[in-house]
Amino acid sequence: MKVVSYHQYGPPEVLKIEDRPKPIPKDNEVLVRVYATTVTSGDTRLRSSNFPGIAWLIVRLVYGLFTPKKKVLGHEFAGVVEAVGKEVRKFAPGDEVLGTPTGLETGSYAEYLSIPENRSKGVLGLKPKSLDFNEAAALPVGGMTALYLLQKAAIQKGQKVLIYGASGSVGSIALQIAKAKGAIVTAVCSSTNFEMVQSLGADELIDYKSQDYSMLGTQYDIVLDAVGKSSKTKAKKILKKEGQFVSVAGITKPKQEHLDALCRLAKEGKIKPYLSKVYPLNQIVAAHEYVDLGHKKGNIAIDMKP
Repeated sequence: MKVVSYHQYGPPEVLKIEDRPKPIPKDNEVLVRVYATTVTSGDTRLRSSNFPGIAWLIVRLVYGLFTPKKKVLGHEFAGVVEAVGKEVRKFAPGDEVLGTPTGLETGSYAEYLSIPENRSKGVLGLKPKSLDFNEAAALPVGGMTALYLLQKAAIQKGQKVLIYGASGSVGSIALQIAKAKGAIVTAVCSSTNFEMVQSLGADELIDYKSQDYSMLGTQYDIVLDAVGKSSKTKAKKILKKEGQFVSVAGITKPKQEHLDALCRLAKEGKIKPYLSKVYPLNQIVAAHEYVDLGHKKGNIAIDMKP
């Protein structure tokens, strides 16, 4: 099978397409033919080992001090079940699925993944028919993070929610989830992305380049920082007395229940991951180069269908 691997940290050019043996599923595993994956900011940071301050050393100690321990990147995927072990009960060959490769030996930049049916980390679920494979691949990471944060903030119908970084992968799905919950949403992003976030349901718009959201006076029930570039101190200026600030910069703990909830919302037509670009596998370097620019809208998918 084809995989995209990297044997040293660095620019996108360190990514190479290589051949590896196709995995054989164990009795408790599901063999998935990967049809799509994504390029997330997490992938590009791990590839380049570009982390601020002491985080650089901490990440290197976990993922490999001098060279990466896990040679295949990729944090989410969608595909089709090709085979299952004799102990598997929840899935069958032909099932369309989506999930994360957390806890596996390789990431999702691979044509095949052999996945335990039940894991302490990582998720796997049936793909909503309302999403194509590229869209489905972009749902788990950003979607589960967004849902976890909004649930942590105890979002309620009618609340006013401000999303800082509303045009990114987490922000764009958080916007849709908040609207599905009946919230009134203010989207903070570049004015070049106003049309995009309006199409996703944003009620009000703020251009972060020309306006400081914390100085506008409106009071909010929730401020969600979807890019980790704001702060609780700043958000407090516009939060109501019992208002909540949540951020991707904190520790998130998405679980299978979050993926299941997202799939239900997708089936109901209430959410759909926004894709701004789709690349074939042989253009994975170009996809990473684009994400490295730091201006991506929504999600970047890698189409790996046979």
